[in-house]
Formats: sequence, C-alpha cells, structure tokens
Amino acid sequence: MKKVFCFGELLLRFSPSLQQEWIKSQSMPVYVGGAELNVAKALANWSAAVKYATALPNNYISKEIMDSLEQEGIDSSAIVLSGDRIGTYTLPMGADLKNAGVIYDRAYSSFSFLQKGVIDWDKVLEGYDWFHFTAISPALNTTIVEVCEEALQFAAKKGMTISVDLNYRAKLWQYGKQPVEVMPNLVKYCHVIMGNVWSAHQLLGSPLDPALANHCTKDFYIAQSKLVSEKIMTMFLQCHTVANTYRFSEGEAVRYYATITNKNEHVVSKEYFTETVVDKVGSGDCFMAGLIYASIHEFSAQKAIDFAASAAFGKLQEVGDNTKQSIQLIESRY
Repeated sequence: MKKVFCFGELLLRFSPSLQQEWIKSQSMPVYVGGAELNVAKALANWSAAVKYATALPNNYISKEIMDSLEQEGIDSSAIVLSGDRIGTYTLPMGADLKNAGVIYDRAYSSFSFLQKGVIDWDKVLEGYDWFHFTAISPALNTTIVEVCEEALQFAAKKGMTISVDLNYRAKLWQYGKQPVEVMPNLVKYCHVIMGNVWSAHQLLGSPLDPALANHCTKDFYIAQSKLVSEKIMTMFLQCHTVANTYRFSEGEAVRYYATITNKNEHVVSKEYFTETVVDKVGSGDCFMAGLIYASIHEFSAQKAIDFAASAAFGKLQEVGDNTKQSIQLIESRY
C-alpha cells in the first residue's frame, strides 16, 4: 500500500456559541485540526498508512495530542517538539473559514518558528510515496516558505507524488509578500493541485474570466474549471491532475460539485444539495483526502471525483474538523 506524508501546522479551533452563550456556560468546544492534519486523519480513518509532521511545544498538551494521533493510526514520529505554543483560531460552529469573523492567533507558534535543517527530511520521508502540503503554511512567513521548499526538494528527489491544496486565507498573508510571489515556486514541484478557479488566480496568477464576478450557470463554471486546469498544467509542467471544487451557499443551504481535469479527460461529480449544514470546517480537506485516497488506490478519474466530492459533502454534516465517514457511506451517495 502506498504511504502518505502530510506536513503543516496543527491548530486548535475554539468554537464558541455566540450571543454570550459561551460566557454564560463558561465553556466552548476545542477541536484539534489544521488542514493537513485533517487530511491525515481522514486517510487514517480509511486505513491508509499516513505520517504527519508539524511542530509543537514540549508539554503535556502536545503529548496528549500526539498520543491521540497514534491511537488514530497516524505516525507522529516526525513531529518536532520545540517552541512555546500551539497556534489557535476561533470560529463559531457552522461558519466558513473564509468568513470575516475568523480570528487567528498563530503568531509565535512553534510551527511558525520552524527553520530549514531542523527536520531530517531524508529520514522522515523514507518509505513514503506521497507528500501533501497546503498554501496555508507558506502564508505564515518567509522562513516557513523555505522549510516547505526544502521538504519539496527532498520529496521530489525521492520520486514522491506531491500534492497541494490551494487554500487562500487573505488574513494570513501579512509579511510583505503577495501569494503569487511565493506559491508558483513551490507549486512547480506538484503533480496534483486542488483548489478552485478563484484561489488559483489569487495564488498562482492563472487567468480569471471577468464573467465569474457574476452569478453564472453550472455549465459555465465547469467549462472554466477545464480552461483554468489546462492552463495550470501548462504553467507547471510536473502537474498532471487538477481538481476544482464549487461550494455555493444559498442562505443556510449549500450546493456542491467538483471536477477533475487531467491530461486525457475532464470529469464532473454528481451535484449535491443540502438545506442545512452542521460544520463547514474541513470539507475541503476531506475532498483532498478523498482525492489522495482515490489516487493511491488507482481509481479512475470519474470514480476519484465521485469519491472525493461525496466525502467533502458528507463532512458538512459532521461536527468538528475531521471526518469519521466510512468508505461505505461515502460510496453510497454516488
């Protein structure tokens, strides 16, 4: 079985019930997550072999977290114990990470102080076939950009398949660099790219049709994903697969579908619709995990997009950052 390595910052999410309910109850849920860890947890839940690397302070909270990861089937041996704090963010249940109300508290976190040469990439990547990271890490500072590039160079040298999720978090890019000045130099190593036409434009500088500023038909969105994906594959020659997700909110309801474009075909998932959402956090990570799972099991492009889209849609009905859906449940939707 192919083995997956995920790298990125572990975060604690505080999820208060608003209108002062969290104050009155003197409590709020805390979820252990972070985009890359969410991917690792989903893969482990589906019995894939996965290792996760991040940096955590050397204290009992980190020890409890690492023990819980091992219990879930995630190899935590590559986690660096250094620095003084775990990054956090606050977001009410049901809100979106792109929501203006998200509050990040990640400055001076252990992960943000990682430097080149700290992680022995040659050692920790040995025996692994797939390397996954996201655009969230390079948004933190120039030092983390250097660490990401160091990891990607080792992963490339080992012949690993490399994937990236183009998560765009405008609030995080605050260190004087625009995303398009940073991300293309990292994405040039990638074989599989996941995002959407808007994030690709923000992070990679791919063209964006002005018509996308208006409400468009589904056929138009699907056509745009093909055009943009083909452009990305000409911009980044290592890339052979691009996935695009479309998640539209209609009041409390959500409409969802996705596409995969590779060198030979362009396939579209079933369209999903729900009138209620429990928790939007981690839906995109669940899609990415589904895409990786499908790839390491050599699914066809159509089966891959069906599996990934169903997993992402199902995550909308789960509390917390990580999915607990079974493979059977995911497959039952398509």
